[in-house]
Amino acid sequence: MNAIEVKNLHKSFGELKAVEGVSFNIREGEILSLLGPNGAGKTTTISMLSTLLRPDQGDALVMGHSIKEEPMAVKSVLGVVPQDIALYEDLSARENLIFWGKMYGLRGAALKSRVDEVLEIIGLTERAKGRVGKYSGGMKRRVNIGVALLHKPKIIYMDEPTVGIDPQSRRNILDSVVALKDQGMTVLYTTHYMEEAQELSNQIVIMDHGRVMADGSHEELVRIVGENDRIILGINTESAHVIEIWKAIPGVVHITAENSALHLLVEDSNQALPRLFESANAQNVRINSVEIQEPNLEAVFLHLTGRELRD
Repeated sequence: MNAIEVKNLHKSFGELKAVEGVSFNIREGEILSLLGPNGAGKTTTISMLSTLLRPDQGDALVMGHSIKEEPMAVKSVLGVVPQDIALYEDLSARENLIFWGKMYGLRGAALKSRVDEVLEIIGLTERAKGRVGKYSGGMKRRVNIGVALLHKPKIIYMDEPTVGIDPQSRRNILDSVVALKDQGMTVLYTTHYMEEAQELSNQIVIMDHGRVMADGSHEELVRIVGENDRIILGINTESAHVIEIWKAIPGVVHITAENSALHLLVEDSNQALPRLFESANAQNVRINSVEIQEPNLEAVFLHLTGRELRD
């Protein structure tokens, strides 16, 4: 059964078309990642699915409830972790959770019990009395996640929850996402980190410029690239000196430049590399490093959009 069904969502801000015809489904108890660079339309999509923004066109069903016609019913089944920290820094983690728990209608023993459970889930029981203003960025994000879990939602949205935090906190948050799924929760997760989407997701929706470029499991998406190999070459000069010539080498499917590194999709690395070395030699260019990679989501994004995911 689908927990969320997104149907042809559109949203513009003046002349800017932030979301254009976005559609996808999320099955109950699974993790779907919206993967794309900043400006791809991920947060706008999340905001519409949270009923914070009304779509210009299209609709979505969240546990069977229309985001346009039944916004309160949608909100009742959702927990939302926004990009921005939404906490009171002068209060402790426990006090923040108590405050937000009351906003959800929890009271008395039920509130205290649930706050204790959430502190355990986010791994902050021992630090619960500490003032949030003195927490690290990662700890604040964990409290932010805790707030979204207080009312035991069936679905949780997490919008770029690991941006700007230390590796240990990032690992803790990723482990928490998997644990929520294991408990039967449906998770919609936005990220521009390919590794996160690959590790977490049952399904990945690649977005760019407000549109869905591809949708499927990691294995299904990688098959889009086919049997092409990905090669990263480091050279001793600016890439502009060789990129146009190398584009014409037989077997080179696609090539992009980043400083003195070239990222290539090739039909067969065993055949393409000798040709590339021969061309480099003819142009008095030295190849300093060679890295051959299996097709991954970065290669898929490059194949679909003609640019790197991090651009």
